[in-house]
Amino acid sequence: MRHAIRESSAHEVQGQGLFLFPDSAIDAGLIQAYRETHYRVHGAEPFTLRVDEPSAALAAAHKRFRTDCSAFITACNPFSEDVGAASNAKRHADLGLELARRSLARVEGIGQHPSNEWPGEASYLVFGLTLEAAKTLGRGLKQNPESVTSIGTGRHWMPMA
Repeated sequence: MRHAIRESSAHEVQGQGLFLFPDSAIDAGLIQAYRETHYRVHGAEPFTLRVDEPSAALAAAHKRFRTDCSAFITACNPFSEDVGAASNAKRHADLGLELARRSLARVEGIGQHPSNEWPGEASYLVFGLTLEAAKTLGRGLKQNPESVTSIGTGRHWMPMA
């Protein structure tokens, strides 16, 4: 997931007062890739998240997990640099252990750009993780934490790839 849209000013999400990629240092193409990527959530009731698209399925999942926030996080390919399948598998497993250590509810998933030019990245949708906690975790994983958006439920989710 590496593509481009350099944003020099914040864009307000329609009617929500939240901002997409404010003054981001991330390459414009990579931001575009985040917007195009399908964030698939596995589990008993699978669904797909898309940037800028409302998700009734995510709202329902929040209800099931008794939370009002979640983050879609990957440990793969730090700072969008391909580190290979073996390293990514270990990073994903380590992230799973860390989430378990923190007793955070989560469902496995994968972030996959529809062009399939970049391998899908194993991820977790983590429930109850606040925006600031998700950014902090993302920085620790060497991910691009600026990739923050909002979906139609008004809850934050963050593709950190």
